[in-house]
Amino acid sequence: MLNFLQQDEVVDAAQVAEPVVEEKTLSLFDLMFSGGLGGQIIIIILFVLLFAAVYIYFERLFAIKAASRVDKNFMLQIKDSVQSGNIESAKIRCAQSDSPVARLTEKGISRIGSPLEDINTAIENAGRLEVYKLEKNVSILATVAGAAPMIGFLGTVIGMVLAFHELATSSGQAQMGALAEGIYTAMTTTVAGLIVGIIAYIGYNHLVVKTDKVVHQMEATAVDFLDLLNEPA
Repeated sequence: MLNFLQQDEVVDAAQVAEPVVEEKTLSLFDLMFSGGLGGQIIIIILFVLLFAAVYIYFERLFAIKAASRVDKNFMLQIKDSVQSGNIESAKIRCAQSDSPVARLTEKGISRIGSPLEDINTAIENAGRLEVYKLEKNVSILATVAGAAPMIGFLGTVIGMVLAFHELATSSGQAQMGALAEGIYTAMTTTVAGLIVGIIAYIGYNHLVVKTDKVVHQMEATAVDFLDLLNEPA
């Protein structure tokens, strides 16, 4: 009976003595900035590029959406004014619209009386300026889309160099903490660079599609206006 009691006491003592294992959690912030100084610098650069890409995307998106708004009755009103000989009224209507389509039409109206070839040239030149305005800073998104993964890969190379340098200088007995810091730098910068690059790439292509739609509107309006001038009086 005494032996059983002693065994129970030993089991209870062993259970009490067992260390409590706590699960360690790693936040996203800790993960991104646990790669040493080199990795932190790369991550900060990528965050700056991400902020610039997001800002440019939304700024251009709102500008392109505003440029694509055209009154469905716009060309009908212009046609009525031109056919009735009320050129000033047509110019005022274009100024009130304040859109790329309206500015192209106004440029053509201001050239009425000149040869059609000259009018067409004036509209094309105005169209190039409008397209340039729409595409302002969009090329930066393309640059970020290409540069961000490369910067991330630079962090990968830096991290691997740090890891192998630690191995070389410690005669094969490097501490795991020092190796982990280099590997952290390699992995986190790669992931961050790819994320920023993907976001910028998607944003760039979306803006290109939106811009193409506005350009198509301008081309269609230019054709309609030239057809209007070619109509017999």
